[in-house]
Amino acid sequence: MRMSTKDRFAVNAMIDLALREGAGPVALASIAERQEISLSYLEQLFSRLRRAGIVDSTRGPGGGYTLGRIASDISVADIVAAVGEPDGEAGADDTGGRTHELWQRLNAVMLEHMRAITLQSLVAEQVAKGVSVEQRPARRAMASQPVVKPVRTSAPNSVFAFGRSFVG
Repeated sequence: MRMSTKDRFAVNAMIDLALREGAGPVALASIAERQEISLSYLEQLFSRLRRAGIVDSTRGPGGGYTLGRIASDISVADIVAAVGEPDGEAGADDTGGRTHELWQRLNAVMLEHMRAITLQSLVAEQVAKGVSVEQRPARRAMASQPVVKPVRTSAPNSVFAFGRSFVG
């Protein structure tokens, strides 16, 4: 098992989501901007996370993503498994299989370590570091626009009416 760039992007995006979901669904565009990740790439990752039940999506205005489970029930291993491609056999490119058992043990240790790290613990670390989380911008209320009343005039409204005003 290895931690790919895709895995790191997914974990960072999930931390970002978990930090901000208290204010409601979080838009992927805002995560993409903060994490400097392509929106289309992030959409692919979150599609996989949604299929795995790690996040839920809400459509429409004010929509976005929220956690599908509580943060303490989501491990780094869950996130990596959801977005990752299935790895080939560990040590498969080892020409004699001399280190196959070593790679299997290392993979098992790494997987066990990632299972022990919860999203909640990663969020708590960020909060302890003083990461500032901006609140969702206030929704703009519909400003009541003054009703514009049409101007009533006795002036003629066409050339013909103007001409008749002189005649009669």
